Order: sequence, then C-alpha cells, then structure tokens
Amino acid sequence: MKPKNIAMLGSGFINDFYTACLQNSRSQDKVKLVFSRSEERAKKFADKWSVPNWITSMEKAVNHPDIDTVVIGLSNDLHLEAAKLSAAAGKAVLCTKPLGRNAQEAKEMLEAVEKAGVFHGYLEDLVYTHKTLKAFESVSNGALGKIFWVRSRETHPGPHSDWFWTPEISGGGVIVDMGCHCIEIARNFIGKDIRPVEVMCWADTQVHPIEAEDHGIGLVKYANGAIGQFEVSWSFRGGMDLRDEISGVEGTIWLNHFLRTGFEMFTAAGEGAYIAEKAESESGWLFPVGDEIGELGYDNMFDDMFNAIDKSEKPLEDFYDGYVVNAIIDACYKSAQSKKWEPVELEIWRGKDDVEPITSFKEYDQDHFLVKEEKLSDGKKLILKEKKTGKIIQKRI
Repeated sequence: MKPKNIAMLGSGFINDFYTACLQNSRSQDKVKLVFSRSEERAKKFADKWSVPNWITSMEKAVNHPDIDTVVIGLSNDLHLEAAKLSAAAGKAVLCTKPLGRNAQEAKEMLEAVEKAGVFHGYLEDLVYTHKTLKAFESVSNGALGKIFWVRSRETHPGPHSDWFWTPEISGGGVIVDMGCHCIEIARNFIGKDIRPVEVMCWADTQVHPIEAEDHGIGLVKYANGAIGQFEVSWSFRGGMDLRDEISGVEGTIWLNHFLRTGFEMFTAAGEGAYIAEKAESESGWLFPVGDEIGELGYDNMFDDMFNAIDKSEKPLEDFYDGYVVNAIIDACYKSAQSKKWEPVELEIWRGKDDVEPITSFKEYDQDHFLVKEEKLSDGKKLILKEKKTGKIIQKRI
C-alpha cells in the first residue's frame, strides 16, 4: 500500500479533526501541505500539526508535485473550485459535507471527477461511526426485516464560523449544514438503490438574527414507501445531540452518539479544559466524549477512503452520494417555501427503477391476516383481519 501524501485544503475546525485522525491513526499517510487563504492561519496550522509545507494558493497546493491526495475542508462556496482543480490535476479528492451548496454544484463536481477518472470520496463521517457500521451490518443481515422508517436527529447551539451563518456562502442554514448527515444516514439504512421521490419539510428562523433557517424538520419519502425523517437545529441548548432510530417490520435499533454515551460527570469546580464539540459549559453536569474521532466516525471514514484507493474500489461514500443528498436538500428548501410535498429532482439516478413496496402482510391462516399478537396476563390475544370482508376481529388463545 502506497502512503498517501495529502494536501489539506483549509485550516479550520473540521481540518483539525481530519488532521488529528490522519496524523495519529494512519501513520503511513501524512498531511504534507496545508492551504489557507490566510498566511497567519496557514503557518499556525502547520506548526500545530507538524505539517512541513503551507501555502496560500489553492491551485499551487493542489498541483504540488509531492501531493497525490486532496482533502477539501473549505467553506461550501469553494468546494466546486477545489474539486475541479483536483480533477484537472489528476489527484484523488475527498470532500467534506455537504458536497455542494446545491445539486447543480454537486453535479458539476461529480461530472468533473468522473470525466478525469480520479478517485472521489464524500466525507460523510456520521455514517462511519462504530455504532452505525455495526447497525448497518445488523440490518444487512436481516435482523430488523424491511426498514420502513429511519429517524435521525442532530442538534446543537450552532456552528463555530461566520460563513456557516451566511447563506450566500453556505447554501442555506441548518438543513444544508446538518440535514445532510441525517439524510445520508437514512439512505444507508433504507437502501441507497431505493429512489427518494418526494419531500415534506418545515423550516424557520426561530432564535438567531440570520437570513437562513436555524431549525428544520423533514420527511423524505422513498419509492418503496419507506420514510426518512430528520430533525436538525442550531438552537438546541446543552451541547450536541446525535441520535438515530431505525425501525423495521421485525425490530428496532436506537443509537445515541454524543450526549448519552455512558460518560457523565458533575463538577462544581469546573473542568477548565475542552470537553467535547459544542459543549456549552465547563461546570455542572458535563458529558465528555472519550474518543471524538471514533465517536464521530473519522477513523473508519479515512480507513475506508484510503483502502478503497489502494484497491481501486468505490468507497462507501463518494461524490454521487453527495449529489443525491444535495438533490434531496434542494427539495427540502422548496417544500419549506411551498408548504407542500415537493419532488426530488435527480438528473442522474443509478439505483433501481422498480421496487417492491414494503407492505408484507402476515397470514394467520387461509382466511385471516395477522394484525397483531399480544401477550396478556391471562393468555394471548390475536388481532386478525378477515380476508373476505376486511373486518377486524380478535381471538383469545
């Protein structure tokens, strides 16, 4: 396996996480160069992480002869430019979420890397958490049966940089920032080959004096009847709350990734140090995270990306996935304005065109469907539906 020589585009919060993971977890792969438009920030980042080179020209960073892999960790308005430069330079390119500010930008990025024939990966870390990957395995093994509903929630007090709050730069508010996580989590459980068909979304600016939404709730309907539900907010107080629920006809999975991870601490004196991402206080009840890189999936994500490069394979998440997510988000914004179900417009679709509906009625006998079986203190009760009449009856056993 050839070591990766990485150009880190950006010197902000997410780049710290990425570099910490790359420098500490995969010793053979190193960040060799950092790009920032600010000379001061570039130098500071290089010193902090012992990166040998820093530069203030994105084009020169991407085309540096020692670099074979580009990681895009820039504000959303620069993703398209960085991806096109990487594709033109023939470099493998990994891009943070969301892929673009909208589906059109994401489509241009996808077309650029595919035309150039370069490796492309979508850095959607939350589908790579250890708990989530284990849950994917259980669902794949049929433990839950057919998945009909996935609910994903990400809420916290708001992002850390000014550009997130400026829709011209970011492409929107909390939905494009965090809804992208929840949407892709649901796609992975429902099935990426199942087409998202329409969206109903509510969004509003409830707390902050900004031009973008700081709270959003949406339903994404899939061709087989499954529903992906997201809840996202920049107005939640108390830290960062990451939770998922996966419901199948044969079972349920609950995942809690941050606030309730089994590590809770009370301090009257104050911690006096970093607690966890988006933590709001240093005293009282605190919820430290033992390994943020692992809890947020960065380790598995980069392992998957680099192993896929080594094997010339497709990673779990690539630019096509980012494009589909952006298309769903576009429909969310339309629905939030129209107050109606809006279609998901996908100019490029690579999944199934015909799928069976989730509905699969269980037969009790030749004359009845089984609606529900319930154990009571004095026996068992069956709720049945007569096939001929449609009448609902009950039977004690």
